[in-house]
Amino acid sequence: MSASVPASASVAAPASVPAPAPTSAELLDFVRRTAADTDLIASLPLDPEGRTWVRLEGPHGSEAWLIGWPPGTGTGWHDHAESVGAFTTAAGTLKENSLAARLPTDGWKTLELTEGVDRERRLATGQGRAFGRNHVHEVLNESTTGHAVSVHAYYPPLPQIRRYSRTGAVLRLEHVERPEDWQ
Repeated sequence: MSASVPASASVAAPASVPAPAPTSAELLDFVRRTAADTDLIASLPLDPEGRTWVRLEGPHGSEAWLIGWPPGTGTGWHDHAESVGAFTTAAGTLKENSLAARLPTDGWKTLELTEGVDRERRLATGQGRAFGRNHVHEVLNESTTGHAVSVHAYYPPLPQIRRYSRTGAVLRLEHVERPEDWQ
């Protein structure tokens, strides 16, 4: 004789609910808190010739980086595709040039930018910013003598980075990098 369990008494395994995607504001909070960790910032090896970086564990599956910027270095114009992001300067001062215009995401190689789309901001130690999808910008350490250090976070983890060249008002898509290119 076998015992049967009534259907109402069966126990289902709890469903795994993924954590909600972090917002750009949550990413900004994370990079600010991380940039305030002086031991972590001091642990980054700095190279006088080129940028250095260490990958960090970001919140809720985001991608995060600690980046060192020698004097006179920068990223060049780029975007982070469909990822939202944030960054904070942890040491020194960084300059961000950005475009206050939504660009088409596909199907173009060269765009002529309209007047008034350029934005510039300087981010001293402790200052940061968040940004949305397809945000085109470049980040620079314009100092001639000192390194800068920053913390960055992106969600979803970077699917690609589109690199651009810029001559005056003309923005040109140069190439697309994928995660295997920088990891």
